[in-house]
Amino acid sequence: MQETYSTSAFHTVSQLAGLTAVHRAFQWFHLQEPKLREWHRQVASIPAPPFGEQARAQWMVEQFTALGLENVHIDACGNALGSIYGAHSHSNSPSVDGASPFRPCTLLSAHLDTVFPADAIGIPVEEGSRLLGPGVSDNCAGIVALLATAAAMQSAGVQPATDILFAGNVGEEGEGNLRGMRYLFTESPAAARIRSVIVLDGAGTDSIVIQALGSKRFNVVITGPGGHSWIDARIPNPILVLSNALAALGKIKLPGSPRTTWNVGHIEGGTAINAIPQSAQARIDTRSTDASMLLSLEREIFHAVEQAICEANSSLGPASANEQKSPALRFQIETIGERPAATLDDDAGILLALRAIDRHLGIHSQPRIASTDANIPLSLGIEAVSIGSGGRGGGVHTRQEWFDAAGRDLALRRILLLLLALAQAEI
Repeated sequence: MQETYSTSAFHTVSQLAGLTAVHRAFQWFHLQEPKLREWHRQVASIPAPPFGEQARAQWMVEQFTALGLENVHIDACGNALGSIYGAHSHSNSPSVDGASPFRPCTLLSAHLDTVFPADAIGIPVEEGSRLLGPGVSDNCAGIVALLATAAAMQSAGVQPATDILFAGNVGEEGEGNLRGMRYLFTESPAAARIRSVIVLDGAGTDSIVIQALGSKRFNVVITGPGGHSWIDARIPNPILVLSNALAALGKIKLPGSPRTTWNVGHIEGGTAINAIPQSAQARIDTRSTDASMLLSLEREIFHAVEQAICEANSSLGPASANEQKSPALRFQIETIGERPAATLDDDAGILLALRAIDRHLGIHSQPRIASTDANIPLSLGIEAVSIGSGGRGGGVHTRQEWFDAAGRDLALRRILLLLLALAQAEI
């Protein structure tokens, strides 16, 4: 992809970077790393599995309040929210979120949840500039960067031109299905005001997610009467039938472009080795950069399961004189997650601003495809990017996850400049 640059964006970034208050904020980032590490240790110690983010959201509200943000609260979906009002805004408004629905704002978000169950979370281990523990990079790094940005702005007296909404949102991981971000863009009082979105997710500064990887997830359940492995041996086995369906799916040739994948991430069924199970189920994840390919894969999944069921039921044949015909197998396919595919235009204002900032700061970044909270605004035609929070990370989604804070302040300067550039653009 050929990158598009804007002279006006460079000019705006240079002006912002030269402001005295912005310099004070940059200095805050540099001097307050011990404070950031303390936040990092605290939040990484709070369990936040999908649908169990309440304690971490409450901790975020406490930090927002201590920083002096406006209209701090937890919304109906569980997102922790706080605002910094812009110089061209007025806080005396009758709307629920404390601001006029006609007043634009920029959303800076970081998801609160982790992929880990509550009992996997403990106090992270420190090794020099590194923290080790589940979730310390994804997404404790993003949460800390969000807090650091708000804190530096408040401490340095940086006031954006228009409002900034800070959100520790729920439901990004796994079966959370982006529920926190969906709420912010549908049912939230702030939905009509959000003009652009910066999503902070994980570590680093080397990538910009500008293409939303679409996905659709299914739970396939096959049920039958079950029985004794010897006495009822003629009864179809749901596990074997499910296996036949998955094997048929495995023979499908997927295109390299648009890249499309599918995966069986979980399978279960049965109770004992000598019992024909009464049910079997599998959870299937499909992904593609092309929405039409997701639809095609969905049809393939339904066809493979239906075919396997039909073959199993047709094999029953007529019952003997002393037998009743065995009940047929049944199946159900439930959609348990869906993330829309979308792409940010190469000449979008948010991307032009970010490229200008990266050039100004000497950051080398590449466009990337990923499934993040940015999927939702991008699918609605709202400019959004997902970027890292600085430092380095590894072992993501494993219990050996780590985060190294060295150089984190470079990413924080990047985030602040992008926020201010977007707030200027929304006047």
